[in-house]
Amino acid sequence: MERITRVRAGILLTLFCLIVGFFALKLYDMQIIDTDGTVDNTKTFTTYTVVKAARGEILDRNGNKLVSNRASYDLVFNHYVIISASGTNDYLKSLVELCRELDITYNDHFPVSKAAPFTYTLSEYNATWQGYFQAYLPEKGGLDSDISAPLLMKKLRTLYKIPEEWSEEDARAVIDLRYELDLRQGITNLPNYVFIADASTQALSAILELNIPGLKTETSTVREYNTQYAAHILGYCSAMTQEQWDYYSTLTDQNGNALYNKDAQVGQSGLEKAFEEYLHGVDGIRVDRVTVDGTLVEQYYLKDENGVEQKPVSGKNVEITIDLNLQRTAEESLANLITSLRATAEEGKHVDGSDVEGGAVVVMDVKTGQVLACASYPTYNLATFREDWEMLKDAPYAPLFNRALQAAYPPGSTYKMSMVIAGVESGAIDRTTKIRDEGVFSKYAPGFTANCMAWTHNHGTHGTINAVEALAVSCNYFFYDIGDKISLSIIDSTAKGLGLGEKTGIELGEELGHRANAETKKEFYKNDPDRQGWYPADQVMASIGQSINEFTPIQLCSYTATLANRGVRYKATFLNRVVSSDYKQLELENSPQILSTLTISDEAYYNYTQGMRAVATSGTAYRIFGKYPIEVAAKSGTAQHSNSDNVSDHGAFVCYAPFNNPEIAIAVYGEKAGGGTTMGQIAKAILDTYFDNPEAGDVTTNENGIS
Repeated sequence: MERITRVRAGILLTLFCLIVGFFALKLYDMQIIDTDGTVDNTKTFTTYTVVKAARGEILDRNGNKLVSNRASYDLVFNHYVIISASGTNDYLKSLVELCRELDITYNDHFPVSKAAPFTYTLSEYNATWQGYFQAYLPEKGGLDSDISAPLLMKKLRTLYKIPEEWSEEDARAVIDLRYELDLRQGITNLPNYVFIADASTQALSAILELNIPGLKTETSTVREYNTQYAAHILGYCSAMTQEQWDYYSTLTDQNGNALYNKDAQVGQSGLEKAFEEYLHGVDGIRVDRVTVDGTLVEQYYLKDENGVEQKPVSGKNVEITIDLNLQRTAEESLANLITSLRATAEEGKHVDGSDVEGGAVVVMDVKTGQVLACASYPTYNLATFREDWEMLKDAPYAPLFNRALQAAYPPGSTYKMSMVIAGVESGAIDRTTKIRDEGVFSKYAPGFTANCMAWTHNHGTHGTINAVEALAVSCNYFFYDIGDKISLSIIDSTAKGLGLGEKTGIELGEELGHRANAETKKEFYKNDPDRQGWYPADQVMASIGQSINEFTPIQLCSYTATLANRGVRYKATFLNRVVSSDYKQLELENSPQILSTLTISDEAYYNYTQGMRAVATSGTAYRIFGKYPIEVAAKSGTAQHSNSDNVSDHGAFVCYAPFNNPEIAIAVYGEKAGGGTTMGQIAKAILDTYFDNPEAGDVTTNENGIS
């Protein structure tokens, strides 16, 4: 009996030891193995957080900050902590209820409508987020990709244990957050869920009072616009499209590390897009090890394969060629003139220029091609661009349209300097050549006739004049005559050499425009064979900047600068230089680039330069520049674009100064602004600012006056 008792005791002792050993091993596994080797008694989780790098700043040529960054705070979830918490759904419900109460918007990528009857909203998300959703479905209970939205919501309520008494609105809101959190638990490689980016002070204080487990603040930056000007050229940033990600995901640094994360903000338009390679910073990747309750145990930056810490690297700062003072003058004077022209409208009566729709101004450094100002009207405010989008996209006169670079217009009489060069170089004219203005060019009558504007206005003429005088008074008849005498190839090659109908090289998207020639006309009327032929009448009208000649304001400015440079055409540019994020190191300095050179003889140079000078001293721009302290060379232009007497002509004005040593070229264009000389007032305001001239001139004169 005693022997049996000893055997039983041994068995019990052995069993006890086995049980103790099992729990000892389990405890070791929980404390040591599952805690990445730590020796504390708390289970930890490791998460990766993208630390946003500051984007580079954009400054004008004088160092004025145009676009910079403002410090901001994001509310970010650590998904391990909130999922591990007791009462996850209740916490999330209290969070969305508060956001609803305070009208706080948060990031929501769940592609199901917010209210019943539930429908899919996949079309509202890009291909990347659609792909995330398709990856999520099989991971969550093996859901089929063709499951209906109502059935999906029913299954997810069950899966996430959403109480039956909760409303469908609350259930959907919580499921949305659970979806965002689950995407980051092995389904995708997305970083921590940014619940609210750039949270307001009110949102931060209210939400943090809820003490939601795993919800914390992260510092970041957002774009800030420090000027109300240059909206069309500065541009904006936003999240990448799938197409952009396909490109940016291939870019790496010298160590092979990716330069972009999927949630990166990139330039979408303007200089933000054009100079993305300089402005974009490289985000860092931070490793956080936290306990179940969110206590931070360890924090460090992830190292790449070469052992280099992946800390955030700020973008470089870009100094552009724009002079903010000139930009302000260009925009304000353009807006003021257009507003004043509209104010002249009278009911039941056409007042020339009162139907003006918009306009553009481009100012360029003659010796470098640097754009000093680039204005388009109407314009908008970049700071409120997103809030104003619905209003702007359908607003009258298309304020989002950059007329300076993307609108091609007939140049009118500003084209005539090209014709003078072509006429001289062909041998058709020189400074001694005089042509009598007959009022009506009738060589091809009765099938075609063309009037000089002096004849159209009051049956007057300009008399017998030479090229210099013809430019001064803008005599159409003179140019009809020489346009009919010389070959189309010389006319076209001269205009091409001066940059008309050619790319300027500017970093932003620009319309090409087109020169009037047989090839262009055939393409222009490719769907109307009866109108494809090139006739003498086409060439005669092309000689005064009509026919199908159409050029952008920036091309007209480049053309004017090329005239000032005697045929040397510089690449137009907005880039001055690039400096390091701390402004201590020069990274890049942009040098002038010559795009083309047109050989211009002394005789041709004399005729068009003296003619442009005469425009200012005795011609169509005399009342603006006749007594101006700086010598100006100019040309006005009025371009017909409609056969209706109730529609105003377009107005154009180009000039450069000083006359003997040109520094600055200006092109101004007004849609339905009437006579081109009207636009000269804007050119004068810009020259006043450039030369710091206190004189002001609110003057007008009629083009094509009688000599």
